[in-house]
Amino acid sequence: MTELPKVQHSKIHFMPRLVPPDAAEAKALKRERTRQAVARLSAITAQRPELGERLNRVVSFARSVRVSEYHLTNACNIRCQGCWFFEYGHERETREMTDLTQLQAFVQQEVSQRRVNTAILIGGEPVLVPERIAVFKEHMNNVTISSNGLKRLPMEGFENVGVAITLFAGGPLDDELRAIKPNGKRFEGLFETALRNYEGDHRGHYIYALTEGGIAYVEETVRKIRQAGNALTLNYYTDYRADGTAPPPEQTQELLQEALRVQALYPETVMCHPYTIRTLVTGASHWGEFGYAQCPSISVEHPAHAARLLNGNPFLPVFNTWAADMETLKFCCTSGHCEGCRDSQAVISWLLVSMEQFLDSAEQLQTWLEIAEMYWAQYFWSPYHRSVKGQTSAATA
Repeated sequence: MTELPKVQHSKIHFMPRLVPPDAAEAKALKRERTRQAVARLSAITAQRPELGERLNRVVSFARSVRVSEYHLTNACNIRCQGCWFFEYGHERETREMTDLTQLQAFVQQEVSQRRVNTAILIGGEPVLVPERIAVFKEHMNNVTISSNGLKRLPMEGFENVGVAITLFAGGPLDDELRAIKPNGKRFEGLFETALRNYEGDHRGHYIYALTEGGIAYVEETVRKIRQAGNALTLNYYTDYRADGTAPPPEQTQELLQEALRVQALYPETVMCHPYTIRTLVTGASHWGEFGYAQCPSISVEHPAHAARLLNGNPFLPVFNTWAADMETLKFCCTSGHCEGCRDSQAVISWLLVSMEQFLDSAEQLQTWLEIAEMYWAQYFWSPYHRSVKGQTSAATA
């Protein structure tokens, strides 16, 4: 095997100060919380055994998934306004690992030493380097790429690779925010191109970022995705105004209500539970607010997180995000700027690892189960994906 370089750690853009707790005390607290959760769960499932059966299925599958994220390339064929990757200069921090032999060695090491079997490939734009996607697919069972949809991932050789297609705001705002070539020249029809590229292709799943300025386009956008035979998960970003201020609370509330209305109208297309939508838009759950101290999608081997890993809040146990050189650890699954972060995958992961917060009643546990089943439904390689024959989606259960 090719010898790999030593791990480097990327610079930290933003990290709230945490006081490191005592490790033994943290472990004892975790054991006690687990004991209490098991007791409460047993009481619920004794009365509602069907919930116990659903729980066993989803937890068994989730435990089989050992995921990490990889910046496959620093290159992209568009320049979205506000894209955190380019806005914070991630493309300038490291070189790409272009040697496929080295990449093979790295991926084999991830599988054999860290037992990772699931890759989330981001960029840049991964479709620009399909030969690198193929390396991950060769060694890992579950592979999903994040793509802007402008260029289609070929079917041959990538039949089981999921494609998460990004989409901003909807309507004409998507072109306004994203249809910009690297040379600054604008074009039209990015969303329409993605719809054509992945129409009827069950690998394709949209990640639709809601924003206050796009309220009028939510239903139309969802309807187009449905007509193309695809589904979507919602995301959220704050539509800051020209003066740098956030939109008024009543406008954010209007966006939330519209998202909830459209989800109820198209439950088999919008694969987001109403609870998830509220948490994405408000940043709050029934027990707390989302932030660095709660986020589970951090690189667990990054030294900056030593205190976070001991604060009692759950995290993804083997999750790392690797830069495109495959030797530099990134801070987390996105930009490294925690203030105001509302990344959908991080927020939903927070809900998923916090099952113990949903054990006050059978109704709460059912809500958590629906959140989990809808989350896994976005992944093409998941048994909860709508393309799996005989699988009833959480939206219609």
